Amino acid sequence: MDHVILAVENCDYVNEPVCAPEDVSELFVFPNFPGTNINRVVILTFLAMLIVMALLYFAYRKPRLVPTKFQAIMDSLTSFVKDEVAIGIIGPEGVKYFPYLLSVFMFVLVGNLFEITPFINFPITSRMAIPAFLAIVTWFLFVFVGFAKNGFGYFLDVVWPKTVPIAMRPLVGIIEFFSVYFIRPFSLAVRLFANMVAGHVMLSLLLVTGLVFITAIPEIGVKGVFGFAWFGLGLAIFVFEMMVAVLQAYIFTLLSAVYIQTSVHPEH
Repeated sequence: MDHVILAVENCDYVNEPVCAPEDVSELFVFPNFPGTNINRVVILTFLAMLIVMALLYFAYRKPRLVPTKFQAIMDSLTSFVKDEVAIGIIGPEGVKYFPYLLSVFMFVLVGNLFEITPFINFPITSRMAIPAFLAIVTWFLFVFVGFAKNGFGYFLDVVWPKTVPIAMRPLVGIIEFFSVYFIRPFSLAVRLFANMVAGHVMLSLLLVTGLVFITAIPEIGVKGVFGFAWFGLGLAIFVFEMMVAVLQAYIFTLLSAVYIQTSVHPEH
């Protein structure tokens, strides 16, 4: 909770309506452990990986004909990614990409939910390096698939789209080239990153402000009552961020599937 402590230490609840550090980026800075290049974000990243592996391992190590509640929940989750995302978007060939899409969905979901996990309260996807790395992996995958299945024609279909009137093909081709090879991975990463950053900042500042103002009522009097409003709004954002965490994991996975689909079936 280092970021919460920073906000509290910089809180001027007499003159300021919100408890916030001078630089909001302090909410995302975690110092390395002494003598190492490891910080809290690195540990949380490995923790998210272990959680995903543990969930899948314990759900399917001894599958039952009549599933347990835990296996039923995991079955619903994996079936959704397989049927609605992998096969639903890519088609029958989507089965080949299901393991990757499931891994991405589960990892992003767990990393997002860290934001509302007690004693963690930090989504690892609010550090740009993680969404960027996942977006680059997706980029390499759909570009590799595009060339593997369609040869150099995959590139020609992008820069010289045959469905566009010939007079417009050079302009549309340039736009499509930058869109496919540059904007896609950038927008995929930034969409996830920006949403999780916004939620983390709002949740941290509202809850901290409410708590500090409430505990300072003996010093600031009636003004401290506003802390209950800040804290209540923070709890509402808390519930909202739970939905955002799930939605952003789904959107990231869905767009990854869409990009792969455009490589598998470029004619579409």
